This record gives sequence, structure tokens and C-alpha cells, in this order.
Amino acid sequence: MTNVRMGIIGVGAQGAAYAQFITEGKVKNMVLGALSDADPARKQWATDNYPDVPFFDNYIDMLDSGTVDAVVTCVPHFLHPEIGIAALQRDIHALLEKPAGVYTKQVRELNEYAKTKPEVAFGIMFNQRTNPLYQKLKQLIDDGEIGDIRRTNWMITTWWRPQGYYDQSAWRATWKGEGGGVLVNQAPHQLDLLQWIAGMPSKVYSNVKYGYQRNISVEDEVTVMMEYANGATGVFVTCTHDIVGTDRFEILGDKGKIVVDDSKKITIKRLTKPEREMSDTMSMADVMNIFMGGKSDDIYSEEVIEFESVWGAQHIAVFENFAAHIVEGSPLLAPGSDGIHGVALANAIHLSSWFNKEVELPIDEELYLSELNKKIAAEQ
Repeated sequence: MTNVRMGIIGVGAQGAAYAQFITEGKVKNMVLGALSDADPARKQWATDNYPDVPFFDNYIDMLDSGTVDAVVTCVPHFLHPEIGIAALQRDIHALLEKPAGVYTKQVRELNEYAKTKPEVAFGIMFNQRTNPLYQKLKQLIDDGEIGDIRRTNWMITTWWRPQGYYDQSAWRATWKGEGGGVLVNQAPHQLDLLQWIAGMPSKVYSNVKYGYQRNISVEDEVTVMMEYANGATGVFVTCTHDIVGTDRFEILGDKGKIVVDDSKKITIKRLTKPEREMSDTMSMADVMNIFMGGKSDDIYSEEVIEFESVWGAQHIAVFENFAAHIVEGSPLLAPGSDGIHGVALANAIHLSSWFNKEVELPIDEELYLSELNKKIAAEQ
């Protein structure tokens, strides 16, 4: 196989963008095989824009048609595991949009089935993993540039959405349609990056507000305190009502600190000695010099790295990596099995807020599903 025939399931805004990327030849080793959507209006759109591409109003018909080698899911989150399993059952490679699902039980079932099909590619659209900035950040942490992590802080409030955004479709920002708000719609990339770079926390305690500044039933304001297995702490903050927004990610280690601003700039401050050694050996005269604003050269060195980001380039990079994995056997940057981690973190944050207590990971999957179903029933 030299070209993977990609089928797009769901051709709304995201699916339409993917179709354009592929047909414009921006994805190496990939062509557009077919389109599928249950909405009759999207069939007309497909006929107008891609008259030579097969269209199916039922994704199962697409999977059985012989027109695709792989599919990408651009549908409501609840459907991702179901479609993923259906594709894998037919030996069709599956690339899932984020999140992998709404609750860990359904994602675990998907992962377990995928294990029985190791020859079929299974990936997830964590496009930020292809972002050179976050690849560099992961390398710095993995290489021990700032030592053992002591604290993480990420404020990502650049997800502003007006009420009109939520009013576009009845399924948006509902427990039944999306399974949550900002945690499952806008912030899954950050939840994935947080655990990919710094590891999964062992405990979370959250303050989550539902319908805080928008007329919705799910969360639009989230503040989370985290604890890691080594005793390190963390804070994660996100929302959809900050029109000016902040994106700042700090990682403090025992040998320095890394600060990421606006997902465009990394500032690395490397201590000349581990902090504990400074604490144990520094004279009070040197300490007073620091307190009085003295030179920092003896304390740390500083490096600043700036990055440029082009919209769409990272999505294309995931598609290219997925195709290369199928055609050439290249390793996946974002294996589908990794999708469960961000879902688990989002589930734990919800649970903590629902019961107003600290929640340990891994969570009680049955308890989460039971409580989620209560939210869905109440919403109806």
C-alpha cells in the first residue's frame, strides 16, 4: 500500500477541514476514500464539493464498502469507542478524534479490543504532541534538565466561547450529547499533554462550576489541585468565559524551572546547584543578596526558545504519522491506547466536584458511569 484511503466519519467543520487537507495533497501517503454523515444537509455539501468521492449516510455502510483503508471519527464523543471498535473489527485502521470517549469504562473496552488487533493501526488525534514546542518540553523533562518535578501549574483559559457557540446544536454542552463541557471539548489536549510530559497525578481535588457564566448544564469553569506519587503538587485551571485568556504552563523541578507562555515560548531557568544543596550550604550573606535583588548569575542560567505555530500543520502531522505507520511501520506519536489517560483525569475531576472530596486515580469506573447517567437523566 502506498496511499491510505481515508474515510471521514462526520463532515462538520472539523471533518470538512480534514477533507480539504487530504484532497489538497497536504498529507503524504493519504487520499480521500469516502465521506459519511447522517445529516442530509452534509450529503448535499459533499455532492457539491466532492462529487467523485463516495458518500454514505451510515458509517457501517462505509466500513463495509471496500472504499476505505482507514477512518477518522469527527462525531460526538460518546461515539468514538463504538466506531473505533467497529472499524477494528473489519481490519480498518482507526484514528479517533479527541477525547477517546466520555468515560473510562467505554475507552477501556476499546483499548482491550484493540489489543486483539495489533496488526491494525489505532491512533488518536492528539495533534499537540506534534507541536515542536511540546516535543521539546517533553524532551527537556525526560532528559532531567530541571531534575525531579516538584510542582506543575497550568492556567489555560484561552478557550473563550460565547453563548451562540453553545446554541448552535442541541447536543453541544450537554451530558447526553458531549458528556461534559470544557474538560471534554476544549481542554483534552492539555490534559493529555499534562500527563504525557509530567505524568499522571495520583490524586485530584477540584472546584468545578457548571453553567457558571453560560446557559449550559456542563462545566465552563474548572480549578483542580493535584498530587503526584512522588509528593509533587499541581494546579490546573481552565474555563470558557475569559475573553482575553491566559496560557501559561510552569514546571518546577529541584534543579530549575520551565515556563511555557502562550504555547509559543519556552523559558528554561537551570539552577547552578540543586535547590536543596543551595538551601543547606548558602551563607546568609548570599541569601540576603538574593532578597535584595542581587545578580542571579550565581543562582541560575536562562535560556529562551521561541516557536511558530501554523494552524492545521499539527493535524496534518498526525495524519502523516498515521499513514507512515500503516505504510512504512513508523512508530505512532499518539497511540490510541493513550487516549484513556486524559479521559481518566477528566472523570476524576468531575467525580471530585460531584462528591466534594479528594479522588484517587485510578477512579471507580462504575461509580463514575452511574453518576454520569444520573446527570443525563436529570438533564432530560
